[in-house]
Amino acid sequence: MAKKKFYVVWQGVEPGVYSSWDECKAQVSGFENARYKSFDTQEEAENAFNDNPWKHIGKAKEKTIRVIPSDVKFLKESLAVDAACSGNPGLMEYRGVFVADGVEIFHVGPLKDGTNNIGEFLAIVHALALLKQKNSHIPIYSDSVNAMKWVVRKKCNTKLEKTNDNKPVFDLIARAEKWLQENTYENPVIKWETNNWGEIPADFGRK
Repeated sequence: MAKKKFYVVWQGVEPGVYSSWDECKAQVSGFENARYKSFDTQEEAENAFNDNPWKHIGKAKEKTIRVIPSDVKFLKESLAVDAACSGNPGLMEYRGVFVADGVEIFHVGPLKDGTNNIGEFLAIVHALALLKQKNSHIPIYSDSVNAMKWVVRKKCNTKLEKTNDNKPVFDLIARAEKWLQENTYENPVIKWETNNWGEIPADFGRK
């Protein structure tokens, strides 16, 4: 008979300690970059769950995009970000909203000659920097896959040309890229599933 194992899920649908692989699998299947490991005893598992996961599963990975299965509800204790741009390029702005109560946490812009993708990128980095300053590890939701990939690569991969009008935008990009190069973070950046959950709470409502 196989020896019983206990499973720790540090990052998954519902982090915790589980007493079977099936329970653990339900938390990590389809969850990109899930963090989990098996242990021989419940005591070891519980101690590990309350510890730094990287002491048990190796060096931290910087990629933190999370894709949640479509049947899972979003987490209210989180920050949602979004951008809006009137034209392409055009007047660009972005903001962050606390999901639980809809309170706007930050709002930048409008700024001349930006793009929506740039705004989405800047919004995520702004949220990461703000939450790190507050020592908060809550998730960040974004509905922009491009911006999430740019954050992972630590590079705003825009083809927009720099002009005198959009210099403030490029100054923000440079600052955001520098922050990503010099900082680490634990906040998961999760794709907001608009088809299942409706518009992201930070949406500007201009569609």
